[in-house]
Amino acid sequence: MQTYRIREATLDDMDVLVHHRLAMFTDMRREFDAPLIDRMFRDWLGPMMASGEYRSWLCETPPGEVVAGAGLSLIKWPPGPSPIASDRVAFVYNVYTEPAHRRRGLARRLMETLQAWCVDHGIGAIALNASDEAQHLYASMGYSFAPSPMMWKIT
Repeated sequence: MQTYRIREATLDDMDVLVHHRLAMFTDMRREFDAPLIDRMFRDWLGPMMASGEYRSWLCETPPGEVVAGAGLSLIKWPPGPSPIASDRVAFVYNVYTEPAHRRRGLARRLMETLQAWCVDHGIGAIALNASDEAQHLYASMGYSFAPSPMMWKIT
């Protein structure tokens, strides 16, 4: 079993973070304009990482090859009747593992790292959208489907 190391991503990791996002959509068989999303995500990622509103962790091999990653955005959450115990929630996305390194527990290790960071920083809840292939992982980590009245209008 190969040894892996998890570290927090920096702006120097922009290329791999963009690669993971595009590869994630490709694996989910989503149709999208890759050059457009590449450019838009880079434009979004720089300021979001610089402000600390987006955090990401990467998993790498001993020679330093990045083989997996996961990120979250911090969202200010207003008081209300939900059981959320703080004014911030984390929304997780960009969880991706390179095909040659799958089934080794890397996504779980990344999620455990991300969850520990949230606890240490007083984040009240963690939300995510799970692909069909990843639902079993998240369920095994205590995530559950939430009945949501969320609706979208794309303008």
